[in-house]
Amino acid sequence: MEVLFETGLVVQRRKRARAQAADGADFLLRRVAEDLVDRLSTVERRFAKAAVVKGWTPLVAEALAASGKVGDVLRIEADPSFLDEDEGLVADGDRLPFEPGSLDLVVSLLNLQEADDMPGQLIQIRRALRPDGLFMACLAGAGTLAELRDCLLAAETDIMGGASPRIIPFADVRDIGGLLQRAGFALPVADVETVGVRYGDMFGLMRDLRSMGATNPLRGRLKHPTRRAVFLRAAEIYAERFSDADGRVRATFNLVWMSGWAPHESQQKPLKPGSGTISLAEALKSREGS
Repeated sequence: MEVLFETGLVVQRRKRARAQAADGADFLLRRVAEDLVDRLSTVERRFAKAAVVKGWTPLVAEALAASGKVGDVLRIEADPSFLDEDEGLVADGDRLPFEPGSLDLVVSLLNLQEADDMPGQLIQIRRALRPDGLFMACLAGAGTLAELRDCLLAAETDIMGGASPRIIPFADVRDIGGLLQRAGFALPVADVETVGVRYGDMFGLMRDLRSMGATNPLRGRLKHPTRRAVFLRAAEIYAERFSDADGRVRATFNLVWMSGWAPHESQQKPLKPGSGTISLAEALKSREGS
């Protein structure tokens, strides 16, 4: 397994963001937490025991508790300080402290994109679910921050003659659907919601990312400060390529939602090969004659 992220740096950046606590910086997390509750409202059952994986703040757990769809909510965090005064467990990197078959619902919002071993986490979550338990997650997917990536790449190439990795790689929705299947989930579903956010300039976007704890954690990043000229040039390119008529610039967040169920005999299953009562040729002939 290739290790993309520097050990402990994601947690360090989140700690700094929590300490600074900029007003409104959690707008994206609040949005997906609201969407989570909306999506759960369509599921015609209640979940006795739920877990929130690396919510970073109490926000997601509080949204679940207020939804009326769950009983107990367990928080799993990457650092003890994130638990505040809540009871919960601490995860060691990609290893999740779950007992097999102990949960009815597991939720993960805006953290799996920074997992080195997403397939491993999905397998652990599926094993932690009781039969017919539900997993729901949202993560940043392919195309997220594409504007910022392009402008930083162009500016650094112009000024430095080369470029370093600055935006993490994001998974495509088709790949995520396949990961759910390989992890053993039944009835896997993945879809994308595109959220556009506007800023006065590129630096407004970068301030929000810093306040989210979402700045560059890649192992291959530059280990020394970037020249100010690179960022100034990137801001110019951003304004040239991605500004609206009023001068404000656009940033894209492609949010990939995924869900899957722990297998259970009551779930609908596809027919076994050869079990059909009519051949494809007969079906096509019948259609042509209609």
